[in-house]
Amino acid sequence: MKIGVISADVASESRVAITPDAVKKLRKLGFEVVIQSGAGKAAYYADELYQASGADIASSSAEVIAQSRIITTVNDLPAAAIEGLTSGQIVIGMLDPYRNTQLDTYATKGVTAFAMELLPRTLSRAQNMDVLSSQANLAGYKAVLLAANEYSRPFPMFMTSAGTVKPAKVVILGVGVAGLQAIATAKRLGAVVEASDLRPTAREQVESLGGKWLDVPMSAEEAETAKSTGGYAWTPSEQYVKDQAAVVDKALSNADIVITTAQIPGRNAPRLVHGATLAKMKAGSVLIDMAAGTGGNVEGSVPNETITTDNGVRIVGAANIPSMLAAQSSDLYANNLVNFITTLIAPASDNASASDASANLALKLDMEDEIQGALAVTHDSQVRLAKR
Repeated sequence: MKIGVISADVASESRVAITPDAVKKLRKLGFEVVIQSGAGKAAYYADELYQASGADIASSSAEVIAQSRIITTVNDLPAAAIEGLTSGQIVIGMLDPYRNTQLDTYATKGVTAFAMELLPRTLSRAQNMDVLSSQANLAGYKAVLLAANEYSRPFPMFMTSAGTVKPAKVVILGVGVAGLQAIATAKRLGAVVEASDLRPTAREQVESLGGKWLDVPMSAEEAETAKSTGGYAWTPSEQYVKDQAAVVDKALSNADIVITTAQIPGRNAPRLVHGATLAKMKAGSVLIDMAAGTGGNVEGSVPNETITTDNGVRIVGAANIPSMLAAQSSDLYANNLVNFITTLIAPASDNASASDASANLALKLDMEDEIQGALAVTHDSQVRLAKR
């Protein structure tokens, strides 16, 4: 049974879904692997490395799809590639399911499509398949380096004979995986870091990394609600949102670097920084908008472009930061995929008896499984994705 790997269809994507090390793991499970020639080149994985790992090289994506039962991808397949799919094939990747306009085509083709972004992150057995966390961790680190490159002053404090250089003031908006890594990286570079999040429970994590929590007053009732839900299901009051906006506005007015990380699956990114706040920021300050590709947290941000406002504030629309670390992000992503693919393999007792792994290999698609069922967006010629 073959697993196929095709090249990214967009110039802004350098990652590859399966790396040579992942090929070795898949072959141990009994799979064969076929990869489109050049698919790993932008991530510094040459065809020769894949061949040395036991993969076959195909000249085109059409050839890969024609040979494979499972097709792996970083982002959604191009329309031309989907046309070549046949009933019973499986597609696995970050398919952006709530914005994907091709799900009906997958269903019509009889393809089972798994969107890795939908993984239930509360399941302990699913943690090693969590593509959002693996990619966000790298993105948070790289976002700080991008900011340091754009900023015209150093991050740490320097004591010199010519005077003291003050440390950069960094504000992180959104304290998920990317935000926490950004805090840790900025602190390692010597910056003074403040952070804000709608989840009051994130305060302990921020402070454990040496950051200062931007505190927003809340009523006793709100505090109890936020605590009882762990912060994730808490809906803040209108007054709390206004108070938080005021706290953030003051912090940004004094900031040198701002990194925004907030994204909501299936919706446009929430607007965290408005024009009125930008107008108060210092000339030379830098904002890294990690949500630029999904609408942007910062007013005026443009995906993959750097905009300078009239008052000298630089807004970097960082739409796909993991692609800038293609070698490492591909490696982590490939491990996530391999771990998920193992859940598709039928138990040995269900397979035909044979001595080698490839002869014993069989797939078992089970939509009742808490992982498979959550990730499957098409199956049995139906679109399974719930509307948001």
